[in-house]
Formats: sequence, C-alpha cells, structure tokens
Amino acid sequence: MNLELRHLRVVCAIAETGSVTKAASMLGLAQPALTAQLQRIERTLGGPLFERDRRGARPTALGELVLARARVLLPAMKGLQDEAARLAGTGSMISRFRLGGVNSPILGGLVHRLAADQPQAQISTYASWYVDELAQMVLGGRLDYALTGVCGDSTPSGEFGLAWRPVAVDAIFVLLPESHPMAQHSQIELGMLAEEQWVAAPGDGCFGDCFAAACARSGFTPRKMYETDIRGCVDLVESGEAIALCQATFRPISGLVTRPLADAPLRWRLLLGWHPDATAAALADRVLAHATAAYNDSLTRNPQYLGWLADNPGFGAQSLTATPATPGGPAAAVTI
Repeated sequence: MNLELRHLRVVCAIAETGSVTKAASMLGLAQPALTAQLQRIERTLGGPLFERDRRGARPTALGELVLARARVLLPAMKGLQDEAARLAGTGSMISRFRLGGVNSPILGGLVHRLAADQPQAQISTYASWYVDELAQMVLGGRLDYALTGVCGDSTPSGEFGLAWRPVAVDAIFVLLPESHPMAQHSQIELGMLAEEQWVAAPGDGCFGDCFAAACARSGFTPRKMYETDIRGCVDLVESGEAIALCQATFRPISGLVTRPLADAPLRWRLLLGWHPDATAAALADRVLAHATAAYNDSLTRNPQYLGWLADNPGFGAQSLTATPATPGGPAAAVTI
C-alpha cells in the first residue's frame, strides 16, 4: 500500500481526539473500518503509531515522527489547492509576491502594504547587496520583483532584459555623531570632509566611481575606508571613528544626525524591476503604486528631509510623473 494524504488525516484525527472511536466518529467512519485502516498504515510504515489502552491512544516515537510530517504536509497541500482554485478563477497571478531588495529603506513598508491589499497572498523577501544578483534571480524566475537603487544617472545592466521604473530619486546625505563639529551646519560642503575617515556597507552604492569622482571635483581623495554591514556602520559612526554616506530617508537614530551635502553631488535612484515577459508584469503597476506609497510613508519619519525636498524640486517620488500605464495593463517601463 502507498501512503496517501487521507492516511495522514486518519493519523492526525486519532492523535487529536486521543481515541480511535472518537476519530472514527469525527471522520464519519465505522470504528472497525478505521481500526483496519490504521493497521494497514502501520504495516506500511513498519511499526505501531499509537499505544492504545483504556485511557485512549497516545503516539509512539514513530507516531510522533509521522505526525510532525503530516502537520506540515496537510496544510501545505490545502494551501496549494486554495491557490490553484484562486488562480483558475481569476486567470492571473495574485497569490504570490517574491520581492528582492538591495539595502532599501522601503522594503518593509512595501511588504506591509501588499499584505494589507492582498491578505491571502504569500509574500517572501530576499536581501542582497548586489543589483545583478537580484536581476539574475528575476530573469531565472526565482523572484518576481527587484527593489534596488543606482547611483546618479546610471542604470542596471541591460543583459538581463528587465523593465525598470523609478520609484524615487533621493539626495545622498552624510551621517554624523551629534558631537561632530559639522553636525551644527544645516548643509555641508563635501570638501569640508576631506580629512574624515569613512565607512560603507558592501555591494552596490555611491562609494564607487560616483563618490570618488565627487571627491575629486572637491579637490581631495577620501582617506581610510571601512567596510561592514549596516549595524557595523552605525557603530563606527557612533564611536566617532568614521562618518558615512546614507540615503536621505535613513531612519533617525538617537545620537546621530544626517546632513545634506551642498548642491547634492550624489543622488540615489530607487527602482522597481521585473521581467516584461513574466506573469508578474501584469501586476507591476499595483506593486509600483505600493512602493511609491511606502516611500512617501518613509518621508514622514524624516521631517528634515521633507523640508529639504520642498526646496529641491526634482527629488522625491517619481512614479506619478512617469509615463502612465495602459488602462488595465502593466505599468509603462523602460526595458534595459
């Protein structure tokens, strides 16, 4: 006999009720028929699944193993059946959002808004430091969308054939301890930081060619550079050992301040990408709208940057000014 899902339901019913008789009643079977079925299941698995006496039925070690697996498999199969029914009924994929992000301050907000909009959907996230890794995963069908950023006017590599839409364009600020002499300035000339040590997270960011070029224009070459994760960057800034570049929407941290660089020599463009031939393309406009709303939510945590945006048009949310989507179709995008 091959083990089937209905056999696992029998084992779970006996464990749940603690009695073969009660399980038979719950399943609508005669008690002798359920007993005979349990015996066949036990022969298939190679041993008794329950110890049975006057006090009821208690799982053996083998029974506990089977129950552990059954309690994973049965809900998973039910979920598969429900999703298949929804997909067959709607003709579109609305039950899964697989999101990849590169050091994005709005990924949490995007997940929150998608979950509220699509409460039955399965949402998963994947973090990476590198745009190309996420683009490769989207191309390979392992992710539906990539939420990432690029420095200045650069664009992600065109070899993956993804469509990209801008969510926002932000100025790059500098992160300092409150005790730093430059923290008293409302904005800072980059050249005033020539003697500083810097810290950055690995991967794609503004510490490559863009930052080096901006420093050269200001007449200096950056001094010592530390590389660590985000928490490590914050620790080094808090200790006064280094300062850091940060996205202007960086969540405020007690004891640290962010200050704009004069004339905004560095910009960070936040992009949403997907493959134009994938099913996810049909829902790109919805995801983009949620990403834009999550970005605007992030601004409310940073009144300093809101004030800066008021004086610097061209920065901030971008998608509302982009080419509109075709009614009922996917968001308009540039494929690169």
